[in-house]
Amino acid sequence: MHIVPQLINGEFVHSANQDFISVTNPANNEEIAKLPVSTEQEIEQAVQAAKEAFKTWRKVPISERARVMLRYQHLLKENHDEIATILAKETGKTFDDAKGDVWRGIEVVEQAANVASLMMGETVENVATNIDTYSMIQPLGVCLGITPFNFPAMIPLWMFPMAVACGNTFVLKPSEQDPNTPMKLAELFIQAGAPKGVLNVVHGRGDQVNYLLQHDDIKAVSFVGSVPVGQHIYRTATQNMKRAQCFAGAKNHSVIMPDANKEQVLNNLVGASVGAAGQRCMAISVAVFVGDSQNWIDELAEKIGRVTPGLWDDKQAGFGPLISPQAKARVLSLIEQGKQEGAKILVDGSHFTVEGYEQGNWIGPTVFTDVTADMEIYKQEIFGPVLCCVQVPTLADAIEFVNNNPYGNGTSIFTASGAAAHTYQNEVEVGQVGINVPIPVPLPFFSFTGWKNSFYGDLHAYGKQAIRFYTETKTITARWFDDETVSTPNMTINLR
Repeated sequence: MHIVPQLINGEFVHSANQDFISVTNPANNEEIAKLPVSTEQEIEQAVQAAKEAFKTWRKVPISERARVMLRYQHLLKENHDEIATILAKETGKTFDDAKGDVWRGIEVVEQAANVASLMMGETVENVATNIDTYSMIQPLGVCLGITPFNFPAMIPLWMFPMAVACGNTFVLKPSEQDPNTPMKLAELFIQAGAPKGVLNVVHGRGDQVNYLLQHDDIKAVSFVGSVPVGQHIYRTATQNMKRAQCFAGAKNHSVIMPDANKEQVLNNLVGASVGAAGQRCMAISVAVFVGDSQNWIDELAEKIGRVTPGLWDDKQAGFGPLISPQAKARVLSLIEQGKQEGAKILVDGSHFTVEGYEQGNWIGPTVFTDVTADMEIYKQEIFGPVLCCVQVPTLADAIEFVNNNPYGNGTSIFTASGAAAHTYQNEVEVGQVGINVPIPVPLPFFSFTGWKNSFYGDLHAYGKQAIRFYTETKTITARWFDDETVSTPNMTINLR
């Protein structure tokens, strides 16, 4: 049985602890690896290695740090399919979905290779008589990353490449549910020429995270995960005088106007709602149909109902299993609660199984309509392949409905009206807005900007900057089309 190592001071070492976490295949829940919980002594060694490495790494010329990132992105591309295979086997994602996970991470590493232009300071000559002023951006020190299960390649690559390229060093605590993917990323980073101690990887549960959050030598923290955990990490980190950026939960809405291109809407909503088994913080989990567009709901449900979950290497599979039996039980409970609360279920995936893999964490695509804001299936982030359909009479009603939601991660609107799109993007209280695109995830050279309960903290956690901005960034991603063209969805899924 494979035992997952740690990375401490440039060496892949096994923990002395005999407390193991079982890493399982979500398709059948069979054990595929054992993950040891790092001891306090091992975590301390990792932090001290990062602290010591920072003394020299921060002085490495920025062009040399960028070259490490160039070599790293080259290795990631060379090993793209191998990483995706590891990822698919331990998450249950389809191979195509796993490749997308890896590729989005590679895009961030490419941005990190352009770090020199991002680290430029400012200067004003004669700011006062015979006085010039310069500002310089400098690294903070040892940074900590705490990452979730659902994107075990992309989200670690959101974090440590940018931090390291800026001159920081890093301790990564990946999800205990799929650690093999981030360990492969770490292995390639060492091959790219990263010096000892610049990146360290430790494992564990909440106790290990709390130890790191309270450590005096950790200067900044980045987290992606659920709202309760994000709030805890933000409070604990800031109480211990650390910078923190915590990306938390979501309830993302897609508003469908009657003048939208129907085929584009339906094709896009299928992938955006049930792709990756709905286990995405940017998934569209609520479709808000305005006016006569509600007549499309039955056809949408029919399309979603034709999506078949399956194994990671099944080319006909639309998505894979949920990550764990606990995740499956939670989603099933919410589906049942939705029925009891009076929502009309058009597609019910509660009893779906895959032949030969009946012990897996399978849930089929599920669609509710007549959903109201007081229902638990609306109030909670389901994190499963479940779409809630809501009907409202006007765009103003749709905007009010979305703005009343406590989350503000992503949203989209489908419309042929520039006026409607402009009104929506300006009045909706959500950080990332898509116009005629299903999931408005920006490329790395734009901000990832959740609002309200979707984000807590400091967008500048990795750089030493005196200015804290008291405004929020809104990122708009738009695609325009004419009535004769149906744009290819950017999130494809097999229909059968």
